[in-house]
Amino acid sequence: MPTGLVYHDIYLEHRTDPHPETPLRLVAAMKHLRETGLLDELVLVEPRPAGKDELLWVHHKDLVDRVFETCERGGGAMDPDTPVSTTSCEAALMAAGGLFEAADRIMKGEIDNACGLVRPPGHHATPTRSMGFCLFNNIALCAKHLQKNHGLERILIVDWDVHHGNGTQDIFYDDPSVFYFSLHRTPFYPGSGYESETGSGPGQGFTLNVPFRYGVDAGTYMEKFREVMEGPASDFEPEFILISAGYDGYDRDTLAGLCLEAEHFADMTRQIMDLAAKTAEGRVLSTLEGGYNVAEMPSLIEAHIRALMGA
Repeated sequence: MPTGLVYHDIYLEHRTDPHPETPLRLVAAMKHLRETGLLDELVLVEPRPAGKDELLWVHHKDLVDRVFETCERGGGAMDPDTPVSTTSCEAALMAAGGLFEAADRIMKGEIDNACGLVRPPGHHATPTRSMGFCLFNNIALCAKHLQKNHGLERILIVDWDVHHGNGTQDIFYDDPSVFYFSLHRTPFYPGSGYESETGSGPGQGFTLNVPFRYGVDAGTYMEKFREVMEGPASDFEPEFILISAGYDGYDRDTLAGLCLEAEHFADMTRQIMDLAAKTAEGRVLSTLEGGYNVAEMPSLIEAHIRALMGA
């Protein structure tokens, strides 16, 4: 079956310039996909807006109201790192809703897997706070959508963004139905994601953090990734795998950087697909988080998509 691509020009209307999380990230990515001919091989998934009631699956009403009020009064900022423009709410609803549509099409068997090129990103957004460039938590909302509308009981979230997805962790910290696995740089923003953070109550053991110091080599990083995927992640037997696909772990990222090259993003994707083939009927959906080297990030996205396509 084909691979889907979630994209809409509304994502460019989340106006942030000057800011590292710029619309140019998606402009460059889509241009690259067209020029390489890869776009013609993908099934475009048309997003629909998430409803405010759906946002309340993971966010408090006060937060949702604050974001919308900021948009309605002409823009502003949720914190010093998280700008909001007049059209940011429309883009954010379509970002979350785009993942819902892709998840639905995967569950129906219309596409095998999908990549979401959406913005604003989401994994830092907590139940009560928009932060770290993120307004609403797209990946967490998609997990809830799969649970509520498709009855799934075990969802794995793999987060390879260089920054820890504190919002996603917070949302599912006591939830044994979602296994959250994050590899990230530490000490670093947002100051969470230590190995001792493993979940609470019934969720104990369903959060797994792998923090790396700056300067880690790619071999060590990939060895740890494989160890978790073949061990705890496999033991969880996920029915669907979601990826918070940040590309700021790239060796030459302009904001963060770690040790990864295009081949490593492709390899991680293949390992995820191998597990999905065993336990999840191949169901994999990724969404864009970080990645700020506008010139080179498109080739990293291409490597990820080609791996989703089985190349």
